[in-house]
Amino acid sequence: MINTDKITEKVLLVAVNEGDEAETRASLDELEELCKTAGAQVVGRILQNLERRNPTCYVGKGKVDAIADLLLVTEATGIVCDDELTPAQMRNLAEMLDTKVMDRTLIILDIFAARAGTAEGKIQVELAQLRYEMTRLTGFGKNMSRVGGTAAGGGGAIGTRGPGEKKLEMDKRLISGRITKLKEELADVVSHREITRSKRRKNKLPVAAIVGYTNAGKSSFLNKLTNAGILEWDALFATLDPTTRELILNNNQKILLTDTVGFIRKLPHHLIDAFKSTLEEAKYADFIIHVVDVSNPQMDRQMEIVYETLTKLEVIGKPVLTVFNKVDKLEGDYDFHDLKADYSVYASVKTGQGLDAVREILATMVRAGKKYVERLIPYSEAGSIAVIREKGELISEEYREDGIFITAYI
Repeated sequence: MINTDKITEKVLLVAVNEGDEAETRASLDELEELCKTAGAQVVGRILQNLERRNPTCYVGKGKVDAIADLLLVTEATGIVCDDELTPAQMRNLAEMLDTKVMDRTLIILDIFAARAGTAEGKIQVELAQLRYEMTRLTGFGKNMSRVGGTAAGGGGAIGTRGPGEKKLEMDKRLISGRITKLKEELADVVSHREITRSKRRKNKLPVAAIVGYTNAGKSSFLNKLTNAGILEWDALFATLDPTTRELILNNNQKILLTDTVGFIRKLPHHLIDAFKSTLEEAKYADFIIHVVDVSNPQMDRQMEIVYETLTKLEVIGKPVLTVFNKVDKLEGDYDFHDLKADYSVYASVKTGQGLDAVREILATMVRAGKKYVERLIPYSEAGSIAVIREKGELISEEYREDGIFITAYI
């Protein structure tokens, strides 16, 4: 996989509003952040109100002329559309505007290519990119330079990281062969992940998956609780590879915390398919910790998107602890609620506020999955108490003539 140095490109953002203008503008704001993360400078925006997107060129043909004029005025080198374009839309826009055309999906894939650090992450990203490119291979021909940017390894333009244009020039048979090979490699990784999950189940350690919108503070949360040492970066998709760490709770119980890939509006289905084994960490977890950025004006919508994504991944029916993070950025009183959560905490990972409460709630959630027992253990079986102390929660022990009387959660 080829990762190249970033160059600063000037781009225009283009969006179609099909009814909810506030949501569309919020999505455009997010697209601008995505472009900045990918290394581009946004020099203008164009938004058009339509009942539905133009199947030929995304926006109306009159709006294409307005985009062409703005390209000249701003000296932009390309446009980025806020929705995933069909091959025909991308090809037609490239021909009509004689400029580089990208969409939200391509930018997100590009960021993932730059962020992937492990072998698994690189395989998943390349697989997602090739699936995306496979559907767009036919008919690109002369438009290759306008759509795909520079050749892989050349200038490092956004939208060209990872497989890049070189692979776009392959015929479908070669790309299909590469996809098959990547699937086989990923299957080996998935098999290893299944073995790891099986060991966790055998050890009977409860697992909590940390989920949330991208840049909500999930990695910082895991670092603060467990000293995990994960990269903390105020950027979208700063970390892609899941990290699992052990946390010892107030009652000496142990729980595994697993960080996951951040969610976002219009998360490309190619990514969901490729990262399924990684995203399924939440599916196989015992509990969900939902980290929310309360300082973001789009907090409520971001929470909706997280739950929508969890439903797509069939993560349902699990106890949820919502951590309303970044309250240190707020002034005055605040009152937040997550009606889908079983527990919630106001917290600041930065200052440590609320983290003791998080530990207490996690201890309560772990205890809820255990059975309370009162039992007299013969002295001949006293060794079992050590097992209870390690695997369960020993509340009390009383030494009597006929044995040791314990109360515990097991």
